[in-house]
Amino acid sequence: MSIGLLALLDDITTLLDDIAVLSKVAAKKTVGVLGDDLALNAEQVSGFSADRELPVVWAVAKGSLVNKAILVPLAIAVSAFLPWLIQPILMLGGLYLCYEGAEKVLHSIKQRRDKKNHQQIVLSRLTAQLKQTDARLDEEALRKQEKIKVKGAIRTDFVLSAEIIVIALGTVENQSILIQALVVSVIAFLVTVGVYALVGLIVRLDDMGLALFKSKHTLIKKTGSVILQSAPWLIRLLTVVGTVAMFLVGGGIFVHGLPLLHGIEQTIDSIDLFSMPLLTSTLTVLFNILIGLGLGGIAIAMASLFSKKEAH
Repeated sequence: MSIGLLALLDDITTLLDDIAVLSKVAAKKTVGVLGDDLALNAEQVSGFSADRELPVVWAVAKGSLVNKAILVPLAIAVSAFLPWLIQPILMLGGLYLCYEGAEKVLHSIKQRRDKKNHQQIVLSRLTAQLKQTDARLDEEALRKQEKIKVKGAIRTDFVLSAEIIVIALGTVENQSILIQALVVSVIAFLVTVGVYALVGLIVRLDDMGLALFKSKHTLIKKTGSVILQSAPWLIRLLTVVGTVAMFLVGGGIFVHGLPLLHGIEQTIDSIDLFSMPLLTSTLTVLFNILIGLGLGGIAIAMASLFSKKEAH
């Protein structure tokens, strides 16, 4: 009995060691996507009132956990029985990201072009809100808008989570189903906790800066002042980086999924420009972004054409 128990404990220890080693390998493979994931999610949850920022981050984080709870067993099942289906699903998700990115760019261009008109609309809306006598209705409208943004953020997270899970799964594809499930689950959980903890920190930077600024110590006060001044710029930067990341991730999925595009990327990688690997890597990233932009434009055009046909 005792020998059997010791053997079981030894097997469990070996299994845990394997999971730890493979999880480290999977984490290294997925680290490239995590930067995009962080930028995208920070951009998605910004723009809320101070008292709603953390609840929104928590709501999206819970949605992300649900996404991964769906995706992990689904990815393992598809990998086991329909491995050829993983890439087409990823490409559909990549196309959605490119579409979202293109939509954001078009919206930004339209806002700049119609800046005066936009300002008048904003002022008229503000005036209308001030005239509202029922504050409860305003609160309901804000909550409704918040729910829409949270749902959008969770949809975007679904695509990014799928890519992270597939990358992690690729590092353990030769292992048993149990090892695959445990390693991918560990990575999915750690990614969610890590990314949304950082997102929560980013959206509360201004409050942290204000708390430090109120200190009587000169150095702490100056640190708080620097954080307060840099926080709005950081959020703006993340908005831009988040949009670019949509094209980079979406385009990257297609580049790695289509042999022709992947061949072009490898050709770019093989070019030794002035013996500067960083320059070559930059060109590769730009290639992925350009492909993402092109796909986003095609997706927007198709969606516009489809909506016009529906209107008729």
